[in-house]
Amino acid sequence: MTMALHALTIFLSSFLLFLVQPLIARQILPWFGGSPAVWTTCMLFFQAMLLAGYAYAHWSTARFAPRRQALVHIALLALALVTLPIAPSQFWKPAGGEEPITRILLLLVTTVGLPYFLLASTSPLLQAWFARSRPGRDPYRLFAVSNLASLVALVGYPFVVEPWLANGEQVRGWSWGFAAFALLCAALAWLAARRGERPAEASAGTPAADAAGPAPSRRDVALWLALSATGSALLLAVTNHLTQNVAAVPLLWLAPLTLYLLTFILAFDGHAIYRPRIFWLPVLAALSAMAWLVADSRFHFKLALQLGVFLPGLFVACMFCHGELYRLRPAARHLTAFYLAISAGGALGGLFVAVFAPLAFDGYYELGVGLVALGLLVALRYARMHLAVRLASFAALIGAAGCAAYDSMHYHDDVLDSSRSFFGVLRVKQYGTPGEDSEVRRLMHGSIMHGEQYMHGERRIVATTYYHETSGVGAAIRSKNDALLRVGVIGLGAGTLATYGRAGDVFRFYDINPDVERIARREFAYLSDCKAKLEVVLGDARLSLEREAPQEFDVLAVDAFSGDAIPVHLMTREALALFLRHVKPDGVVAFHVSNRFLRLEPVVAGLARALGAHAVAVHDYPDEDDEGDALYVQSDWVLVSRDAKALAQRVIRHAGAVPAEEEPRWRTWTDDYSNLVQILK
Repeated sequence: MTMALHALTIFLSSFLLFLVQPLIARQILPWFGGSPAVWTTCMLFFQAMLLAGYAYAHWSTARFAPRRQALVHIALLALALVTLPIAPSQFWKPAGGEEPITRILLLLVTTVGLPYFLLASTSPLLQAWFARSRPGRDPYRLFAVSNLASLVALVGYPFVVEPWLANGEQVRGWSWGFAAFALLCAALAWLAARRGERPAEASAGTPAADAAGPAPSRRDVALWLALSATGSALLLAVTNHLTQNVAAVPLLWLAPLTLYLLTFILAFDGHAIYRPRIFWLPVLAALSAMAWLVADSRFHFKLALQLGVFLPGLFVACMFCHGELYRLRPAARHLTAFYLAISAGGALGGLFVAVFAPLAFDGYYELGVGLVALGLLVALRYARMHLAVRLASFAALIGAAGCAAYDSMHYHDDVLDSSRSFFGVLRVKQYGTPGEDSEVRRLMHGSIMHGEQYMHGERRIVATTYYHETSGVGAAIRSKNDALLRVGVIGLGAGTLATYGRAGDVFRFYDINPDVERIARREFAYLSDCKAKLEVVLGDARLSLEREAPQEFDVLAVDAFSGDAIPVHLMTREALALFLRHVKPDGVVAFHVSNRFLRLEPVVAGLARALGAHAVAVHDYPDEDDEGDALYVQSDWVLVSRDAKALAQRVIRHAGAVPAEEEPRWRTWTDDYSNLVQILK
């Protein structure tokens, strides 16, 4: 068995391992409101299954003779082939109100559990087989191959796979790839069984003889766990910070994960790129710079500065964690125990950020905790270096702890309400003088504003921000004010659109997050001041509308978008067909497409064209004198109706709408196909 065959099988397994993660997450996103937390929960599942796969590799290598181990593994591979193709059952689609995390985890277990489990076990298992059959060769370099394949899959999915293949095609392609992997792995298992009973003898003093090595101590295992957990937690915490707190830039999550994998490749390639005497200064500088930015709110939304500090900082921090792991690696005989500990640490880090932090914190405090953990590990690992390094490490640790504490204490400055759930962090911030006309409250979801209200005076009952009467949705509603209205709104926010409600009207809001309704009713006055009949439906809007009889809306506003967290399932041909079923023949579906990074207007125009409907765009830009006033915020809306005459005579007359921008060459988005990369500005 050559290293090339082992490397090929490990490469294919890791490629499929990382490819299936966005593939399966993309399929279930529409069922759970398109929330970014769906991806975080999937990451938790994949880390847990990675741990299970590594545990199986360690247990089977320690307990089974080579022949028996091979037979068991081949049987599991055959069983996994029977479960193909991977596709989530409609049984798991939520009816509304269910606890999402448990449901997602159970769905993933039944859909992709066994294939993923076997892919996860491949790298440590094949490295153990290689070490047993080729004494004296370094098996740890194969771990670098594994992470290289993961990196290729990670970058390739959004730029190569998703733009060209529909969901069904992706599933079929992945399933054929798994079948090829299963054949390769089964062949290697059988060869390992035949050659593994009598491993080659090694003379004393050779690397092969040293492979027996001493068993790792409890201190070694504790350090393996701590280093891998800290790297994993920092990856997720930095990703949350950049994508939720700083700027919701599409695909920004890709950069931290790429750097994280790259550090594994560099640390384990066997060339000793990481050296403490070189890295101690960059590590302490990165730790100090990241801790400073966490505490200093003046630079909170300076994207270039945040990226320039946190991306290199994460790279250096993970090089420390993974470089120290490589330095602490045991002899090859204990290889599977080493990988098991690394996987357990990664799962613990993911568990802390994905499950514990949302339950225990009302903000994104896990980044500060992760930096303190990094500082503690740096101080411990560099304790044997010269005095200046020890003092600098201790100072960096104290500084990181101080910055984390300062950030948590000042997080609530000007904040009236803060809550965190599966769907993210919501904050209500107050500006101006309380009790006076200048008092303004703003609802923030991460870094995205979801509504503002003047709390006193005449402007208290005026629609603000994206929903002003000159906006697209304002024009759509006002164009029908000659009769009693029935209006649907997907995305409650602060409840701003309720200002258009009159006595006898019905305004029906859909929102997936119960915290949004609580905040809208308690901290804002739009709902309490509304004279119309108000209805609030909790749960994913599309699933709710699928179960309801036609609502006969005059206007249905689709406003559930949040920066890069685009709920694609609300912008497909099937979704628009559902929305049109719920509006009157001359009714209007109003899509809020304001976005700094994505061109959503041509997507909606393409959907309308595919269904024989008509689309116009309303671009409402404030005058220079109005900038900074909550009443006037730039907004872009696309209005869709089956009645072109109604749009021309009523909406266009009110708002000066123009035909929606189209891209005829773009493929129409469906439940089976979408292309985020294509719509990047």
